[in-house]
Amino acid sequence: MSRKPLTDADGEVRELTREDMGRMRPFAEMHPELAAAIDARRVPADPSPADSVSVRLDRVIVEHFKAGGAGWQARINEALKNAIRDQG
Repeated sequence: MSRKPLTDADGEVRELTREDMGRMRPFAEMHPELAAAIDARRVPADPSPADSVSVRLDRVIVEHFKAGGAGWQARINEALKNAIRDQG
């Protein structure tokens, strides 16, 4: 059983066959050291991810938080959490 090259003379990749797919192996199996290095650098998933929403805020509020630099959206989130905590 001969294997056809994956690319033609122009470097174009041909469509993969079922046979090609059957020969494929997981990246971590083929390159375990590299996969481990990538995993070590991966940021753990947030246990309580935030929902992306659209909300209209007064300009003065947005300008106030943006004046503090990067992370202004996280600061708005923190201020809202504090407001909830203070009400309870």
